[in-house]
Amino acid sequence: MPASLTFSPELLDAARVSPAWPFEEAKKLVKRVKDSGQTSVLFETGYGPSGLPHIGTFGEVARTSMVRRAFEVLTEGRIATRLIAFSDDMDGLRKVPDNIPNKELVAAHLGKPLTQVPDPFGTHDSFGAHNNARLRAFLDAFGFDYEFASSTDYYKGGRFDAALKHMLARYDAVMKIMLPSFREERAATYSPFLPIHPRTGVVMQVALTGMDPEAGTIDWADPETGEKFTSPVTGGHCKLQWKPDWAMRWYALGVDYEMAGKDLIDSVKLSGQIVRALGGRPPEGFNYELFLDEKGQKISKSKGNGLTIEEWLTYASPESLAQFMFQKPTAAKRLSFDVIPRAVDDYLNFLDAYQRQDWKNRLGNPVWHIHAGNPPPPETLAHEGEAKGTSVSFSMLLNLAAVANAEDPAVLWGFLRRYAPSASPENHPHLDKLVGYAVAYFRDFVKPAKQYRAADEVEREVLQKIDAVLGALPQSATAEDIQTALYDVGRAVPRYQDFAAKNATPERPGVSNDFFNMLYEVLLGEKKGPRFGSFTALYGVANTRKLIDDALAGAFVRSAA
Repeated sequence: MPASLTFSPELLDAARVSPAWPFEEAKKLVKRVKDSGQTSVLFETGYGPSGLPHIGTFGEVARTSMVRRAFEVLTEGRIATRLIAFSDDMDGLRKVPDNIPNKELVAAHLGKPLTQVPDPFGTHDSFGAHNNARLRAFLDAFGFDYEFASSTDYYKGGRFDAALKHMLARYDAVMKIMLPSFREERAATYSPFLPIHPRTGVVMQVALTGMDPEAGTIDWADPETGEKFTSPVTGGHCKLQWKPDWAMRWYALGVDYEMAGKDLIDSVKLSGQIVRALGGRPPEGFNYELFLDEKGQKISKSKGNGLTIEEWLTYASPESLAQFMFQKPTAAKRLSFDVIPRAVDDYLNFLDAYQRQDWKNRLGNPVWHIHAGNPPPPETLAHEGEAKGTSVSFSMLLNLAAVANAEDPAVLWGFLRRYAPSASPENHPHLDKLVGYAVAYFRDFVKPAKQYRAADEVEREVLQKIDAVLGALPQSATAEDIQTALYDVGRAVPRYQDFAAKNATPERPGVSNDFFNMLYEVLLGEKKGPRFGSFTALYGVANTRKLIDDALAGAFVRSAA
């Protein structure tokens, strides 16, 4: 992320009234700072490394970073900010994740802190260290400004010692908050303190038999052997149950902002009460909606459903992923492979619009937040005779790949260079990456799902008219010229006339989407696609006419059969 922004008067005026959700969240922090007089703000995100990192984890860091940047604008950079990405890697491993190798190796260490469980991948000192590294590698690749924090390091290094002893001294107050949230059987044995067994290394879920707040120790017995132990709550000999742990961390570190999923609303409330019982102030934050897989089920690290970070980045850019995270954070979203093309094109459309917007609209544009206030200019292709370059969409590249059956980026670059001879991967690096993503997505998702249909008699006549119109166009025809010619063909056919369209008249009706859907289904074997005029301009008029000839001859339906 950029180290700083230029706080122009126009930017500041727009920021103070911006309804964009990161600015709404940042305004809570502005009030907090004003009330407390503090000179720095600490943001935190949490990660439970019991399974491989998933996109929801990235979303929390991305969204928190957006709020952080909005806060820095509202305070004109006068309040120092930090972001800690905290890993709860001292938690005991409760079950073996479904999506890892060497499950037997891990199963032998159930109950131990994640940083004491062997790495089933064989690349790190522990399973916790492996998953932490996976998370950090992605956050680093995206350029997040954060500090990584390990629960194990903080507990064992003494960072939490004072707070742990303070919580032990306030034990009764913490229990008064926690016990009403449990059923009777659970409440009878609950303790916020979990000693680490000195012999087995297991995180013990046991009732306490005694405590000494002054000495900072707790007494407990091994339920299997009956052996009695006295353990310090400090120095990594003990950890906390996760809700008191969350609260203790907020208190010990002075966390000012942390968001959480809607499934944790009750946990946020309980942890907030514990912070107050300790004499601290809960952080600001909001509850975002959960991500769902293609079946509508909540995504889970241990199940491995939904998409992984690596899977998304196989087919699309990190910016498109951030775009997906920015939009409607309080609405549930289905997170599956088929959302990727829309997310990519939404990002490209917003990037294209940014340069034309005033500050009010820029601050509501996702790309301002995705790029921390400094979005790059869009890359465009300039066709000979065009005054303004054309942005190439992901859906456009997918359709080019579809008609050319292309699994080689060089094939798509051949079409792009014919349209804009000066274009190259070297002077259009972002487009080059987009081409690579499109080829991969086409290969794995579009090609296997293509389904052509034959044209009926009306459609055959329409396609023949389009062929004739394209043949009559001058060589200098632009994408807009082609699109206009297509509209003229469609509006003359009763089936495709839309009298409810904007600016439609009885003499000049609009053209329904059915017209273009027919072109996609018959010519491309897909249900939808980009502006067909732009597609034709890139693919080439001659190639498009050949496409029509092949479709009318039944070549695509035969090959599909």
